[in-house]
Amino acid sequence: MKHNRVFVSGCYDMLHSGHVAFFRQASQYGDLYVGIGSDATIQELKGRKTIYSEQERLYMVKSIRYVTDACINEGSGMMDFITSVDYFRPNIFVVNEDGSSPIKEEFCKERGIEYVVLKRVPDEGLTPRSTTNLRTTTSGLPTRLDLAGTWIDQPYVSRLHPGWAITISLEPTFDIIERCGMSTSTRNVIKQLWPYELPDYDPMMLAKLCFCFENDPSRREDAGHISGAQDSIGICVPGLARHYYNGSFWPEKIETHDDEKTLKWLEQHIVMILTFPRRPGLNVTQDMNITESGVEALANAADATWEGIMSRNLQSFAKGYADSFAAQTAMFPGMLAEGVQEFIDKYKQEAKAWKLAGAGGGGFLALVVDNAETFCQTHPEAIKIKIRRKGH
Repeated sequence: MKHNRVFVSGCYDMLHSGHVAFFRQASQYGDLYVGIGSDATIQELKGRKTIYSEQERLYMVKSIRYVTDACINEGSGMMDFITSVDYFRPNIFVVNEDGSSPIKEEFCKERGIEYVVLKRVPDEGLTPRSTTNLRTTTSGLPTRLDLAGTWIDQPYVSRLHPGWAITISLEPTFDIIERCGMSTSTRNVIKQLWPYELPDYDPMMLAKLCFCFENDPSRREDAGHISGAQDSIGICVPGLARHYYNGSFWPEKIETHDDEKTLKWLEQHIVMILTFPRRPGLNVTQDMNITESGVEALANAADATWEGIMSRNLQSFAKGYADSFAAQTAMFPGMLAEGVQEFIDKYKQEAKAWKLAGAGGGGFLALVVDNAETFCQTHPEAIKIKIRRKGH
């Protein structure tokens, strides 16, 4: 098979045995060529500096015996490897199961390149490794996924009609990309206080403390925007929570739910798909159309979503979830940025409902499905969620 030219691409910043096993598997398809994300691209996508410079990473990757040649990708963003593909001219493009995406698959289809998705399989006797799980062993700060009511935590919305926002706190079991709707800005602010894990404080007090720290007037003086409270609540309050907004930045009341059957039920019916980071300069509030009837529809959808969860009725949950997203995008059409609909179209025949995480414009597409395990088996790019429980 060595007449084939095989291409893979990645950051390879924390080089580990999982990368070597991936290179070994990919090289079985032919001569292996590697595109490496530049320092600038990693800073853009992940909001952090690299541990090793691009030249160090290039040196290490080239030294691995399975690799024929490697280069630094010259592009930017998730598709930074295009010029590298043009240079190496592969006929096979290999990704691991959590690095697969419809954009990459379509790119290969357009160029007549075979697209291969590999499962993560460690060599015999070794522990499965990924950069994400290596990072989460040192930093376990959770993130959050909003299920319904997004935007109601802004006073200019809830002043027209009060309502609930619904969030779940998630364990960081996946790579939390910057600007992808997973409250990364709030999470990064919290890291300034507690870099590795949340302290063992009362969750409600902790959420308000984080909200006030993020919206410190001395730092928000020129920002012109107050970060919504649903982010700090969603991160700090474990399990499932809903918070009621009525014209103020902080909710009038917060209700939590940590019933194990309900949390497992949610985990069985929600998966996430990474689309693309929110594009620089995108303003999702542009052309917004906020009306009393529109906010009422958003509030009613959140109520229906909650009722569906409490009864563990998948059909009711999916309908409320879908209605919430419809109400959000009716008021904020900028959420459906260019390219988002293509991802929705790819999954809408199999998913019961969908929404963008956070304010939208890109990021993670969160799907309601019949069975998360089965869906991930047929869609290796899908990510199962792990809801954070009390005491974690």
